[in-house]
Amino acid sequence: MKNSKSDVILHPVRMRIIQTLINGRKLTVQQIGERLQDVPQATLYRHLKKLLDANVIEVVGEYPVRGAVEKVYSLPEASASISVEEFSAWSAEEHMDAFMRFMVTVLADFERYVHQEEFDLLRDGAGYRQMTFYASDEELREFTETMRAEFMKLLGNEATEQRRRRTMTTIVTTENK
Repeated sequence: MKNSKSDVILHPVRMRIIQTLINGRKLTVQQIGERLQDVPQATLYRHLKKLLDANVIEVVGEYPVRGAVEKVYSLPEASASISVEEFSAWSAEEHMDAFMRFMVTVLADFERYVHQEEFDLLRDGAGYRQMTFYASDEELREFTETMRAEFMKLLGNEATEQRRRRTMTTIVTTENK
């Protein structure tokens, strides 16, 4: 899995950059930096270069600004996805490695949340839960499709006074008994 597209994507900072560009957003480094204020500018540039080199993101515009060129970045459709072929070919150890890197991103997101000056899990609708349920394969597919459709409605929203950035993580496992 080393040096693969998944290796590039499954880095905590790069995953956050990708998340800022989801749903056709076209942003400059400054705009990405405003959304990821805890990421130093030099680090942001370094990770943007890695994403560009791996063809995960692309430059969709360049504008002269005070003697320099400001680039506008976008996420080509499906570029931040790991192919079914690559994903299916992973060994159990490679899945565990990818999952651990994914969990580091989840942990970092939660750490940033609880280390804000002011946070309130109830007020913010934040938290962590695990629920166990029984469903047929078809029931799970229907549920997942409904959830995906509802998320798609929200992905186009921009930040406003009423809208705050929120992150929801899903992990589904199945016992084969």
